[in-house]
Amino acid sequence: MSRFIKKAWGIISSSLVIIMVLSAIFLMGVRLMGYQCFNIISSSMEPEYCVGDLVYVKKVDPTTIQPGDVITFLVNENLVIGTHRVVRVDSQTQHFYTKGDANEIEDGSPVHFNNVIGVSKFSLPKLGYVSDFVQNPPGTYITLAVGLFFILTVFLPDFFRKKKES
Repeated sequence: MSRFIKKAWGIISSSLVIIMVLSAIFLMGVRLMGYQCFNIISSSMEPEYCVGDLVYVKKVDPTTIQPGDVITFLVNENLVIGTHRVVRVDSQTQHFYTKGDANEIEDGSPVHFNNVIGVSKFSLPKLGYVSDFVQNPPGTYITLAVGLFFILTVFLPDFFRKKKES
């Protein structure tokens, strides 16, 4: 029975390490490819993006953005970030007019070209909750502790077995 438990624990712990590595890639690795991640915190873009989704945004030249594109932008000087669909472009004044898909009317303030962070390329449903948890204490500490625990449980038994054999 103990052999079965060891084998099951090995499979479980290895699976958890793989899940953690994949999560790290989706949360951090995409930054190496030029993407930024943002959590959706309101329902204004439903059904395209729901609360808790993680949106991956790529920086683009604002002059290439067209009506229908979904942009992520700075809303105000307090660094509030929004993600809405472009409905009109005014190239003369360098402003985008945006609207949330779930909203009836356009947003009250246009978005200046300089405030655009990028264009939304894809999203992962509900991963924004994980991202938020991992990026803020105590979630950061819990994640690091759990990750370290699972890494140790995968590698330490082999280390001690090799040491015992020699």
